[in-house]
This record gives sequence, structure tokens and C-alpha cells, in this order.
Amino acid sequence: MSIKITVDKKVYSVDVNPDTPLLWVLRDTLNLTGTKFGCGVAQCGACTVLVNGVATRACATPINTLDNAQITTIETTEDKTVQKLQKFWVQEDVVQCGYCQSGQIMNAAGLLKSNAKPSDNEILEAMNGNICRCGTYNKIKTAIKAAIVEA
Repeated sequence: MSIKITVDKKVYSVDVNPDTPLLWVLRDTLNLTGTKFGCGVAQCGACTVLVNGVATRACATPINTLDNAQITTIETTEDKTVQKLQKFWVQEDVVQCGYCQSGQIMNAAGLLKSNAKPSDNEILEAMNGNICRCGTYNKIKTAIKAAIVEA
């Protein structure tokens, strides 16, 4: 079964098992390895990408639900919101081990696409469920707030 998806503004036709999670299509079929595997059950957020602008856990999203979807990954060079967040992630020195950070940034991008000026509580609520084993949550919030101010 061939499924057409657009990933980071490039159109792909993928021929995989229809139940294959988007994460494995990105990583194994398209060789886009910036999206990480964390838990496999949509609980940690490491695999977060944007599907039609909405933060989505790629590990639990079957490819057959995404025909003609617009998918944005951490590897995008086109999405201004993701690029702005990446800039402030560096500026605020958020990353320690870095494993969860692609999912953190993509979740934050989904938040800012749906709410350009979220409050502190809205940021915390939206980012809840994206686990950072290094505990960089305060720096993550600071980076998101810096991106809001620059908007």
C-alpha cells in the first residue's frame, strides 16, 4: 500500500505496512533520524513531530492515517517557528544529553502554532508529558518564553 506524505516540504510516496508507525517510516524508510524513539507508547514525547501543524507522537501514529498529511520534523529548514525555537534552545543552553530535545522543540512549536502568546501555565500544561531525564524544564520554559517575546 503506497501512502503519499509530505515531510518537511518534500513529497514522498512510501510503500510500507499500513500499520507502521510514522516514527519508523521517518527513521527507517526516509532516513530522517532527528526524530527519536523514546518509549514507544506515546508517553515520553521524544518522537513528537507536527502533523498538519499539530504536535503528534510519531511512535503511536500509524502511517495509514496520514495519507496526504503535512509532516514537519526537527530536520525542517522551512518552518520559521521551529527555527526560532532552535535558536533560543541554543541561546538558553537548554540541552544537556539532548535526546529528548527534538521532541521538546516540536511540541513547543505545536503550542506556538496554536497559541502565539501562551501564559506560563499554558506553557507548562502544553509541555507536560514531554519527559527530560536531565531535568532542563526551567531552561525549556525560558527558551519558549524568549521565542514568544521575539515574535
